[in-house]
Amino acid sequence: MPGTLSDEKTTHFGFLTIPEREKEEWVRRHFDSIAFKYDYMNTLLSLGVHYQWKRIAVRMMGLRPGQRVIDVCGGTGDLSRLAAERVAPSGSVVLYDINWQMMAAGRPKTAATPDGPLVSHVQGDAETIGFPDETFDAAMVGFGIRNLTHFENGFREMHRVLKKGGVFMCLEFSQPVTPWFRALYDFYSFYLMPYIGKALANCGPAYCYLPESIRLFPGADELKAILERIGFRRVTYRRLTDGIAVVHLGKKGE
Repeated sequence: MPGTLSDEKTTHFGFLTIPEREKEEWVRRHFDSIAFKYDYMNTLLSLGVHYQWKRIAVRMMGLRPGQRVIDVCGGTGDLSRLAAERVAPSGSVVLYDINWQMMAAGRPKTAATPDGPLVSHVQGDAETIGFPDETFDAAMVGFGIRNLTHFENGFREMHRVLKKGGVFMCLEFSQPVTPWFRALYDFYSFYLMPYIGKALANCGPAYCYLPESIRLFPGADELKAILERIGFRRVTYRRLTDGIAVVHLGKKGE
């Protein structure tokens, strides 16, 4: 007999339970709605700290001139621009994202930088990356992996396209470790953030999804174990701003 709705696989979009097959479309609509306000709102809501997090994360990768990098779920390109500075003049960066509106929103900023020509934009699904095995010297993802329907598939694909010995980096939101700071962060993210998002960007629901998706994503130790299970070696992590963001680093085995 045909499957019923109750038989259908489900997943989460924030705290909402939705059919798994619809997640990609929900995510596309979400980012379409905020693409051209994304950088402004990120800077406002984080008080500019997200730029510091990204600089730290890219610096930790130890990129060198001439290397080839893929920036998965690269969005408006902040990480791509930072990586391009480090692999210049002979390296290259592929900004890979499923959402064309997000890439379009960031392209003028990328084009205006000295190393902008090193960054190419490719639209594609992070769960099925459209490059051959062992193409890149480094693979990174910043604040995007939790939006995938199956985030572990995204990590597996990043591992696949890395060359042996290549470096992997994931920068993602997490939760503060200090109890009083976590309570303050919860109040800010669940109450103030959606209000600000609605008032300044007319996107209140988008900024409800953000804190909800963070709470459902694995914590630092659990994510480390997942990455090791996928095959990354020498996995370490560093908490930033008491754990609001966490950088995970790893290598692909020789």
